[in-house]
Amino acid sequence: MRAKKSYGQHFLVNETLSQSIVESAIEYSDKYPIMEIGPGKGVLTKYLFENNIRFKSVEADIEMVEYLRENYPGISEYIIHSDILRLDLSKVFDEIEFVLFGNYPYNISSQILFRMLKYKEYIPVMIGMFQKEVAERIIASPGNKQYGFLSVLTQAYYTGKITHRIKPGSFNPPPKVDSAVIKLKRKENFSIDCNESLFKTIVKMAFNHRRKMMRNTLKSLVKNPDMLKNTIFTMRPEQLSVEDFISLTNLIEKE
Repeated sequence: MRAKKSYGQHFLVNETLSQSIVESAIEYSDKYPIMEIGPGKGVLTKYLFENNIRFKSVEADIEMVEYLRENYPGISEYIIHSDILRLDLSKVFDEIEFVLFGNYPYNISSQILFRMLKYKEYIPVMIGMFQKEVAERIIASPGNKQYGFLSVLTQAYYTGKITHRIKPGSFNPPPKVDSAVIKLKRKENFSIDCNESLFKTIVKMAFNHRRKMMRNTLKSLVKNPDMLKNTIFTMRPEQLSVEDFISLTNLIEKE
């Protein structure tokens, strides 16, 4: 069973590492079921299955679904053949909260993150493997060159850290990049105090022109030119915290 480029498949083959990653998810299993994305050959899935964890694995590749069914008798009821980017995540566990988990296909990993944000009321914890640069971007702090749109949007609702750093040799076929597992925990109060749609627009506009001052990037959204004299508009996006972007959103909306 060969990996398919079209699905962004790189199979984890390091068993010690696999078990460690699964254990970081199992610690939440008394409280939440687990939704695994992209089980592939089941190197992570088998530990969920063997430990009688309540879980579902979502796999888009029908050949991988058949492989899992053939190699792990009794696993069929846990496997969902579907595209994660089209699946209604709220329905998988009948509208209860769950842990989002997996060795994510790198070609859609950012889209999976946006999917998590869309369903954030159902996802208190996310544990997932990303390309290292993407993982670092997600948890980057203001002032870091990797800090950007993904950082602000994710950190508005979640706090995160890297739990595992992984070299290409742990996979077959080995990717051309290093990998990292990140754990995101939803904030206790995960509703932000501003217009969320406008907040997202402002953050996206800002980082589309990350070298420009905010007054130059956002002047089309500002009705009163005097507002541009506010200190926050003289800053560049990588200097602003999540709280700064929330304040900026409220300034623009309420002028």
